[in-house]
Amino acid sequence: MKKYKKIVLAYSGGLDTSIIIPWLKENYDNPEIIAVSGDVGQGTELDGLEEKAIKTGASKLYIEDLKEEFVKDYIYPTLKAGAKYEGDYLLGTSFARPIIAKRIVEIALKEGADAICHGCTGKGNDQVRFELTIKAFAPQMGIIAPWREWKIKSREEEIDYAEAHNIPLRISRETNYSKDKNLWHLSHEGLDLEDPANEPQYSKPGFLEMGVSPEQAPDEAEYVTVSFEKGEPVAVNGEKLSPVAIVEKLNALGGKHGIGLVDLVENRLVGMKSRGVYETPGGAILYRAHEVLETLCLDRDTLHYKSLVANRFAELVYFGQWFTPLREALSAFVDKTQQNVTGDVKLKLYKGNIINAGTISPYSLYDPEIATFDEDHVYNQADAAGFINLFGLPIKVKAMIDAKNK
Repeated sequence: MKKYKKIVLAYSGGLDTSIIIPWLKENYDNPEIIAVSGDVGQGTELDGLEEKAIKTGASKLYIEDLKEEFVKDYIYPTLKAGAKYEGDYLLGTSFARPIIAKRIVEIALKEGADAICHGCTGKGNDQVRFELTIKAFAPQMGIIAPWREWKIKSREEEIDYAEAHNIPLRISRETNYSKDKNLWHLSHEGLDLEDPANEPQYSKPGFLEMGVSPEQAPDEAEYVTVSFEKGEPVAVNGEKLSPVAIVEKLNALGGKHGIGLVDLVENRLVGMKSRGVYETPGGAILYRAHEVLETLCLDRDTLHYKSLVANRFAELVYFGQWFTPLREALSAFVDKTQQNVTGDVKLKLYKGNIINAGTISPYSLYDPEIATFDEDHVYNQADAAGFINLFGLPIKVKAMIDAKNK
């Protein structure tokens, strides 16, 4: 193996990265290990990390507060784009990786590190997301991916390694779901979820962490109003809040009503299908509210074309291509479309459902006088005949030629 004197490790304190520090020491000739944790809203998962990192062999631990930047510069651009991977996934893990990896690169360059190490598996998408970001900001930096090198083949063997090296873990063999948590979402993979025939155990105590199942939600609906300015959320129920506070408030409200649960078999970038269960309560509310507001504020052609952009944008985020010219260009297009996406959206939350309950905007393109079924003085219905004749001319001509050639 190539020798490195100083390695910066993307450190979460989870199963993978907990055993990586001693493994690097053993297999890379005892280099200095600097651990870096990006705080994107993991909450209590960051408690006690410094002591754990140092005890297992790191020389120091950086814990970087990235929450505000995460929401403003990654979540909001994706929300404004309306990007959902394969129609359902709100990209919670996907856009968290570039911001963490970017900060890790910055620290690695400041510390004069020879390499950056991550704990992503060789089967997953995260290895691509981390490494494309590293290449974007430090193209000559060495990269170590233990899952592509070591002899460990499963999470069971990881637990064996941890126990043999007296590394404390927060999971057991029975609760060994692979989870990723941040301010935006929580994902669940593994164990019984690996069989798509198994129903997720939403009502099982301890499975859901950001909310409850729809069956356990209150029997009374609750209303929420989200206010937007130029496509970005600025207030909830009339209260101006910071981006982080908006997500946190809607997470609590959506979680209470069983909102934002997605059970998805998705196509990973590396080619395989995987099954995951996602909790995104606040995100589901924000996406619905934004979509509803756009139906008022965007003209037909822009709205329809933007849906094509949303699909491509989602792929770029999912594939780890955040720091690319195309993603930046699409964001510029999206920002232009959002200039008049301003207004208030009222939604009703009830047992996992988000129900439209009224929308207003100073830039609404909806004209009641034109749309009405009652008498109006601004729309001449006779004009439709000429429009239909011209619009249907190709169909008419083809039918006439077909009849002639029979």
